[in-house]
Amino acid sequence: MDNLESNRSNGARSRNARLASLRSFYHYAALEAPQHASVIQRVLAIPYKRLTRRLVNYLIRSEVEAVLASVDKSIWIGRRNHALLLVAMQTGLRLSEITGLRQRDVVFGPGAHVRCEGKGRKERCTPLAKPTVVVLKSWINEQGDDESRFLFPSSGGGRLSADAVQHALAKHVTAARRTCPSLAKKHVTPHVLRHTAAMELFQAGVDRALIAIWLGHESLDTTQIYLDANLQLKEAVLEKLNPVQSKPGRYRPDDQLLSYLKGL
Repeated sequence: MDNLESNRSNGARSRNARLASLRSFYHYAALEAPQHASVIQRVLAIPYKRLTRRLVNYLIRSEVEAVLASVDKSIWIGRRNHALLLVAMQTGLRLSEITGLRQRDVVFGPGAHVRCEGKGRKERCTPLAKPTVVVLKSWINEQGDDESRFLFPSSGGGRLSADAVQHALAKHVTAARRTCPSLAKKHVTPHVLRHTAAMELFQAGVDRALIAIWLGHESLDTTQIYLDANLQLKEAVLEKLNPVQSKPGRYRPDDQLLSYLKGL
């Protein structure tokens, strides 16, 4: 673990991820090889390293629109990238889930949705908004209806790689910075698009438990990061407080309430 940080320049988060995989293996080994219990217990006793939990990075609505508008939809790759980014920002699917989608995973009609297999081989369905449905229908019609075809294929027809998606996103974000300067301060990755979808739901008043189901989170604690990053929620709390050294406010009923009381 120390070698990861000192020689390979990995951070504490990567160190803890490696340790988690080792702990999982040694929990299995404890059942299968009890004769090595002393070594196993020493490994399981290695503590996780504490790290700084930073607020999640996400895009606001104007930044989302700027990125989508920067895509050149006059070419095939542009239309593919536009459809892919729109699906990512609206559904919050993980990068591996998006690149693994096939045409048969998209269901149109009433209750349009997309099916995917997430972490732990758990299948889930995510609803599609009407604008996303329109874009996907047009994209599938252009590709030719073939259930086994990847929804967002590479130029050769195979599965799109993670590097290709990251490269395409970086290119469109760079182009969008010309019209949306706030993007210059943000490091946008495919996972940021997942955070963006989650924050859209959170700011719309969707319950945290429903967001966890939407994103395929195993625990509600994972969804807590969006509550921590929601500045609008904190501003709403602040409005209910009286600042220090200020006069307490006086309640003044509105005209509608006064009219109702006078009519009693």
